Formats: sequence, C-alpha cells, structure tokens
Amino acid sequence: MIALRAAEVAAAVSGTLHGFADDADLVVDGPVVTDSREVRAGSLFVAIRGEQVDGHDYAARAIAAGAVLVLAERELTDTDGAAVPVVVVADATTALGDLAREVLRRLRARASGLPRVVAVTGSVGKTTTKDLLATVLEHDGPTVAPVRSFNNEVGLPVTVLRCTEETTTLVLEMGASGPGHITYLTDIAPPDVAAVLVVGSAHLGGFGGVEGIARAKSEIVTGLAPGGVAVLNADDPRVAAMATLAPRVVTFGREGGADVVARDLTMVDGAHARFTLVDDRTGAAESAETLLTLVGEHHATNALAAAAVALECGVAVADVAARLSRAGAISPHRMAVTEVADGVTIVDDSYNANPESMRAALKALVSLAGQRRTIAVLGEMRELGEDSLTQHDALGRLAVRLDVSRLVVVGRGARAMYTGALLEGSFGEEAAFVADIDEAQQWLADNVIPGDVILLKSSNGSGLHLLADRLLEARR
Repeated sequence: MIALRAAEVAAAVSGTLHGFADDADLVVDGPVVTDSREVRAGSLFVAIRGEQVDGHDYAARAIAAGAVLVLAERELTDTDGAAVPVVVVADATTALGDLAREVLRRLRARASGLPRVVAVTGSVGKTTTKDLLATVLEHDGPTVAPVRSFNNEVGLPVTVLRCTEETTTLVLEMGASGPGHITYLTDIAPPDVAAVLVVGSAHLGGFGGVEGIARAKSEIVTGLAPGGVAVLNADDPRVAAMATLAPRVVTFGREGGADVVARDLTMVDGAHARFTLVDDRTGAAESAETLLTLVGEHHATNALAAAAVALECGVAVADVAARLSRAGAISPHRMAVTEVADGVTIVDDSYNANPESMRAALKALVSLAGQRRTIAVLGEMRELGEDSLTQHDALGRLAVRLDVSRLVVVGRGARAMYTGALLEGSFGEEAAFVADIDEAQQWLADNVIPGDVILLKSSNGSGLHLLADRLLEARR
C-alpha cells in the first residue's frame, strides 16, 4: 500500500484514533491484512468479525508480529494490558472498503491516471480469467491481481490496497452472492474495462432465479468508470443483452459476428484448445494462432475474454496469443492436472463448483482420458436454493451419459447425484455414495488402478480440496 499516516487512515474511514498520543511517526507502509499470520513490518491489521473467527482476538498478535496500526470496532489492548494503536470504526469491513476507495482515488488522481482497472465477473471462469489477464498484462508494467479468489467485500479491497505508485494495471475479480454486491465493489474500484463471462447457476439461491443473476452480473457494466468499456460474451444471450447498459461494448465469442473470435477451434490430445485468435474490432481483422496449456475446451471462453480485455488495453494480437499460449494454472485447485504414481492422473478442480462448471469439468475429464478409465469424485454444489435437488440429479445423469467409468458422490448434500446416476442406468460398481472425504479416500485406495484419470470437484465448503491435497501427497 502507499504510505499513510495514522491520521490519514482515520480520515479515510471516518474513524477515531485511540491508543497513542501522537501519530506523527506512526506510518502504515506495509501490507494491509485481515489475517494476523500475514502481518509484515509496517502492516495495518483489519480486525474482521467473521462467523467463525473474530479478528479482534488476534490484534495483539498482529501488533507483536510487526503491525503498526489496527482497524477495529472497539479499543484494544495487548497481552500486557497496554493500549494498542487503533482506528475505531463502526464496521471494519465497510471501513476496509472506504480505505481502498480512497487509496485508489489518490493514485488515479495523478497525471498518469494509473493504475488502469480491469475487472471480470461471471458465474463460472472468473478466477481463471483474472489469472490469464494478470499473465498477459504483467508484461507491460507492474500488475496487481487477486490471490486465489479474493472477489468479495473483503478480498477486493485487500487486493486494491496492494497497489503502489508503480502499479500500472489493477486486475480485479468481482463475485456476488446477492443483488447489489457487485455495485458495492465497483463503487470501490470503478473498472475501465469490465468483462462478463457467463450467466449461470452459481449462488442461485441468493438471486431468486437466473434472471436475477443476470441483473446482478450487469452491475459491473453499470459500474464502469466514465468512458469505460464492457467486454461481453456474444455466445451468452443474457450477457450479450447487457450491451444496452454500456457506453461502449466489445464482444467476444466462438461464433462469427463477435469482435474477438476463436476461429477453427479444435482440441489437442483431448485436453488443450487450439484456435485462431481473430481481432476484428475495427473491421481490419488481425489474427494469431493460440494453443492453451490449460485443460478443457471451456477455457477457450476464458481465454477469449482475457484476449478482448488485453486488446482493449493496447496489447497487440500476436502478443496476446503468445502470452495466452504460455499461461499456466496459477490459482490452486483449478483444473490442475498432475501425473502421479502408476500413471494415475489427478485432475484437481475442487475449489468451487456450480452446474455449468461441473458439466464442463466432466466433459474435460472424458476428453482428457481418451481410452483410459475415468473416476469422477463429486461433492455438493452449494447455494443452489430450491433447484439444488434437480441440479444434482442432472449431474449424476450426465456422468452416466458421458460414460464416466466410476462416479463417487461425497456427502449427503450431493446424494441426488448418486440417485440420478442410478435412475439414468448406472449399475453395479459404476456409482458409489460415501459419507465424507475419509470414506472417499478409502474408496479410492481400494479401487484405483494404474492409468486411471481422477477428477475431484465440489463447492469449496464441501471440502474436496482437502481430499485432493491428501491424494497428491500420498501418491507422489
């Protein structure tokens, strides 16, 4: 973060200073963190009150580790009873957003107007696309992008606050679990270029239906900075319809008619998308060949979105194609393919899941495996509301129709996948239901044979990422 005196922090968040008499020498010049384990010298520690953990309980530890100031909702003391330097606010999460907004405003008020803000949202593919964007844009100057999936009211401000005077591009991922969430995020960091990937069924229960999701995703378009550009998926009618909300639009898609197109898309070794990237924004088409290292045909859409944003940022089409072709997976548990003992392949896509990403992952599993045996270890897709049973049932049936060799359903919340597979015609040992990841691990230990290709996928809260870590450690 840019260096700020304690009084400047307090003014930015409408807070009051406590715990010290004179802030003349108290300067925050380290990272802003919400986890005391990530404190560095000069840090500002933000005490977030969560459902499981209250950050206020860790403030003393943060100060001992090198934090110079705490953003909190009450006055605090250290382990010796001495007052901790603190800015007291009504709500620490809101104050974190206020601080990020002010720091970005100060940076962009300079003559350079930098950093340029690019943002991405969508029901699937957000994290992969922001990783691709960071990889493509970092060649042209210092770039800040979220770690993992820092895309909410805490993670986005923390990402913004990593910017310094040298940052030229700020890449942001914007998620939503209800209406108004993306509007809150764009108010903190209005994008110069914003991409909308797909409107699907993620967090369906929080929106009341797919049309509600579309309205929520469109908030990134209405939240553009003056003169901003919306980059929209022409292959998704709900996304394409957002064009009426934007001052300027660039489209991407696999079909003809889009401004940025993947022409002649084919799959190499059943795993990697190859296509001609065509930039036809001005009517004078330029093109370059692209071969993704990422696994799965669905990543072509993510790559196209990243390409369209990068082209709008001034990167030449040949450079975009070359950089996309070199880009690998960055965030953990995102279609990470690892060859382990006995020729077994583990496809770890266990960080998150919704019906669209589940379907894409199952298709990628079958395509990648070729003639080898496939095992899909699937857990619950959360936050689907009243559609949960139907959606899980449909995924179990799809696994049968795709001829997945073995389906292992983990946890009561996902059981409808198992029953759906049975009703679709799965029989014998083709489908199994286990109660938890321990039973899933034992099933795999008893049943995996050399050459198998294993997919693990579920919503993050279902815990399959822990199983993925266990398997990779055990079979190295």
